[in-house]
Amino acid sequence: MCKGLAALPHSCLERAKEIKTKLGILLQKPDSAVDLVIPYNEKPEKPAKTQKPPLDEALQWRDSLDKILQNNYGLASFKSFLKSEFSEENLEFWLACEDYKKIKSPAKMAEKAKKIYEEFIQTEAPKEVNIDHFTKDITTKNLVEPSPSSFDVAQKRIYALMEKDSLPRFVRSEFYQELIK
Repeated sequence: MCKGLAALPHSCLERAKEIKTKLGILLQKPDSAVDLVIPYNEKPEKPAKTQKPPLDEALQWRDSLDKILQNNYGLASFKSFLKSEFSEENLEFWLACEDYKKIKSPAKMAEKAKKIYEEFIQTEAPKEVNIDHFTKDITTKNLVEPSPSSFDVAQKRIYALMEKDSLPRFVRSEFYQELIK
C-alpha cells in the first residue's frame, strides 16, 4: 500500500506510529467521570405527567389528530406508537415546526430553521420527511429570509400525511386499543 508513496513526507512506518499514538490517546482511561460526559445540546424530552384520559376523550382521537396532539397523554401514546414503527420523523418534524413558530429572535429563528432543514428537509437528512419536490422547493425558498411561516406548507403536508396514514394505523394499534379498554 505504501509503494510509490516514497515521495510523500511521511513514510508508512512514520504514519503507522502517528496513528498508533492517536489511538493510544483515545483509548486512555478518563481521569474522572466528568470526562465521560458527552455534551448533548437538545433539551431532554419531558415525560408526560398526565393521567390516562377519560374514555370519551380517548374515543375522540379516532377522528381527530388535533385532539391527540393537544393532549399530553395522547401525544405521548401516538409518539410511542410511531417509534415502534420507526416512523416518528413526521411527528418530530411537526413538533419542531410548532416550537419554531414560538421563536421571536430573528437570529435564533434562523439558527433553528437551519437545524430543522438539515434534520428533516434536505435530501438524505437524518430524519428526512416525505414531502414532494414542490413543497421542498417552497420551503427552501422560504428559508432565505426565515419567518414564523417558513415551514407552514411542509408542516401542513406532513400533518395531512399523519392524518391520512399514521392516525388510522394508530387507532388500529394495540397502543390505542389498550387505552380504550
